[in-house]
Amino acid sequence: MPRLNITNPEYIKNVFIKLGDFPKPHGNPLGKLLATGLISYDGEKWTKDRKIINPAFHFEKLKLMLPAFHLSCAEMLSKWERMINQEGNCEVDVWPYLQGMTGDVISRTAFGSSYEEGRKIFQLQSEQAELVIKTIQTVYIPGWRFVPTRSNKRMKEIDKEVQDSLKEMIKKREKAMREGEAPKDDLLGILMESNFKEIREHGNNKNVGMSIKDVIEECKLFYFAGQETTAVLLVWTMVLLSSFPDWQARAREEVLQVFGNNPPDFDGLGQLKIVTMILYEVLRLYPPITLLTRTIQKQTQLGNLSLPPGVQVAVPTILVHYDTKLWGEDAKEFKPERFANGVSKVTKGQVSFFPFGWGPRICIGQNFAMMEAKMALALILQRFTFELSPSYAHAPKTVITLQPQYGAHMILHKR
Repeated sequence: MPRLNITNPEYIKNVFIKLGDFPKPHGNPLGKLLATGLISYDGEKWTKDRKIINPAFHFEKLKLMLPAFHLSCAEMLSKWERMINQEGNCEVDVWPYLQGMTGDVISRTAFGSSYEEGRKIFQLQSEQAELVIKTIQTVYIPGWRFVPTRSNKRMKEIDKEVQDSLKEMIKKREKAMREGEAPKDDLLGILMESNFKEIREHGNNKNVGMSIKDVIEECKLFYFAGQETTAVLLVWTMVLLSSFPDWQARAREEVLQVFGNNPPDFDGLGQLKIVTMILYEVLRLYPPITLLTRTIQKQTQLGNLSLPPGVQVAVPTILVHYDTKLWGEDAKEFKPERFANGVSKVTKGQVSFFPFGWGPRICIGQNFAMMEAKMALALILQRFTFELSPSYAHAPKTVITLQPQYGAHMILHKR
């Protein structure tokens, strides 16, 4: 398939804005086992579902999720504290812990009291992701996914188990809502309430609202999009703050100034300027998704380029984020101060920083991820100082998201 890589901010802007001209590619059929949902829809279906899902990510709702963020992170930190030796330190690979913590956050915020069921679903989804990626990376033989190999059978089993668990959970909620119970404040509850409202307002028209299958796909997507991206943002933040201890000290000073040793609250998280600058710079250097693709289905003009149907347009996030013409000669260096006056100032209004995508399709969970990352980082800085272990090997690798191939071995010191 012919692919055109574009790094010109003006062209990138057009690709992100003109949704009709640059639709999402219809992914690998195996990818659909992981999740479809909002991320893969186009046209009317996307507009309708985005409207229903939006309320779940309003700031007012995010406020209600802070206790879940706090609880999941505090549990992880307690595990680290138990590993501390007499000298007051320990060596730990923080990567699996951060993945577990962000998975817990999603289980709690998505399914509330059915948190344990949510956790089981996510373990299955992780196994599914590994199987799918392994299969996608092997030689492509048409029709091979229908051959009953061990791996293909396991993928089908997982898919059925995840679908059944979610269906069961959703049906229980629907029944409770019909019996007049107030919807719960977790993502599933907010999503179902918004969906019911949409159906009530427009009657039982078949094209209105979301089906149970749609709601299931969104739940699977919450996990993928929400768990992985925040875990990778946190792991690279810890790696960079270990390499730049002066920035680690500045961030800790700010956290202690705003919260002391108290649990971080919503308003305080909004005041963390240095922490925000650091997170943006980490997202610039290690964007969770390194490449975004769109397809062209008809003859399309992009600036002075005339593109025939069948071409794939790729926006290599990581190349744009490292472009010295856009970011200056120090583009490859870790310099959080470049974000001191916010994103639009440093990008001069150009589309040159888009870790969460850009335009109408910008990631709906962006505020959720940033809030969770700030909470986790604040709690870590309150309790520990950290440095890279001599056994740390720097090897970023793309497995859907940009992950540390050999983990992130660190030495944690109790504060």
